[in-house]
Amino acid sequence: MTLAQLLAASTPLPDKAAAYAEDTYVQETVDQLSAAGLDAADFSRRYSLLLLKPDAIVARAVEPTLRWLRDNDFRVVAARTCAVDRHLVRALWYFAWNIASAERRRLADLLTEISDALVLVVSGEPTALPTSVRLTTAKGPTDPGKRQPGELRYLLGRYSYLLNLVHSPDDPADVLREFAIYFDTGTRARVLREIESGRDRGVEAAACAAELYSRTPARDFGRSAATTRLLADVGDVPADFDPDRDEDCALLLRRAWATGRAIDPWSAIVLGSHVLPMRNGGRRQILPPVSAHDWLEARP
Repeated sequence: MTLAQLLAASTPLPDKAAAYAEDTYVQETVDQLSAAGLDAADFSRRYSLLLLKPDAIVARAVEPTLRWLRDNDFRVVAARTCAVDRHLVRALWYFAWNIASAERRRLADLLTEISDALVLVVSGEPTALPTSVRLTTAKGPTDPGKRQPGELRYLLGRYSYLLNLVHSPDDPADVLREFAIYFDTGTRARVLREIESGRDRGVEAAACAAELYSRTPARDFGRSAATTRLLADVGDVPADFDPDRDEDCALLLRRAWATGRAIDPWSAIVLGSHVLPMRNGGRRQILPPVSAHDWLEARP
């Protein structure tokens, strides 16, 4: 099977298959799987990845996530702490973030400074859907207002569009790409050996979480607490400032950034996620997300 054929079978989006055929991350994963004697198509269907972002570490969300995975027939087969920075964020969402507003990107960059992240490699029971498609569907949408009981994001907390705690690849093509974004060559080799052993790695995931918690304080996700902290940091605010008015809060953040005022990063992230625009209107996403319906409709 050529790389083009592999990708055509790994996503229902022809434009995505074409773009990924030229993507270095995809090529690295496929080449390494081939060298290890593993079938890339089988690997990308059988396994997926779940990123617990820095906000998930702040929220102490790892243990509820591990329980949810077990209850929904997913098995953790590898776990690694992952350093995050602005480059990893842009690599992950390279084909989607062209619609992100400049302020959303700034908030996301601040979030990378809060904590490292945790990456879980998970397997699932064989079904008509690849593990990645099933996990992403069960995880729930980015928009808090659209989440439903039973979904992982609903369970973890209805925080905001930006603070959604977890990320997973949409389809097998994304699994191939993200595997090489999170892990370098040596780490990928070790992860592949762990996967082959068949052991459940939930205990290792919990240990990684405990270490991350030890150096990352839990924080309040509430808008009110964030506003109060930022008002204290800024000091001089207009007499008619209304903490419940989005425009006033957005102006507070913008002025602090424009003047180089030192403000609490976490509070800026929380408040900004409520009052700043998340999308750059007028732009079309380069590659749209893939749903379970898209996958099933594309199958012969």
